[in-house]
Amino acid sequence: MSGLTHVKEDGSANMVDVSGKAITHREAMAECKVVVGEPLYSMILENTLKKGDVIGVSRIAGIMGGKKTAELIPLCHPIRITKIDVDIQPLPGEKALRIVSTAKADDKTGVEMEALTAVSIAALAVYDMCKAVSKDVEITGIRLLKKSGGKSGTYIRGDL
Repeated sequence: MSGLTHVKEDGSANMVDVSGKAITHREAMAECKVVVGEPLYSMILENTLKKGDVIGVSRIAGIMGGKKTAELIPLCHPIRITKIDVDIQPLPGEKALRIVSTAKADDKTGVEMEALTAVSIAALAVYDMCKAVSKDVEITGIRLLKKSGGKSGTYIRGDL
């Protein structure tokens, strides 16, 4: 077909064969924003939502989600994750939360999808914990910030 690694000659999906690749240290960082508005923003920071600690629960959900990436994304390889960190920072001027994930592994393929999955699942957990108060929660800007390791080397998003 067009030389795409996840597409066979007949156009069908293909899981890339990484058996010949070397194990290297890989890292990736991703982010997203969850706009919650008032009164949710204050309730999250004051930890007064009936479902409990939104930031703590969402952080753990993101870590768990990142670890399950190969089960969620059909062509992702299961990899030996050595670290997933999820940080959730209040953005007072926007009445929002910024979620940042870092994923690390020593393996034959990268951890970009694990970092992206971690922020996505953490954001969905924020929504789940907040939806009883407001369904106007908006998840935006899911994106890779940087990655290192592997044949393609280091990538840092141009607007950083």
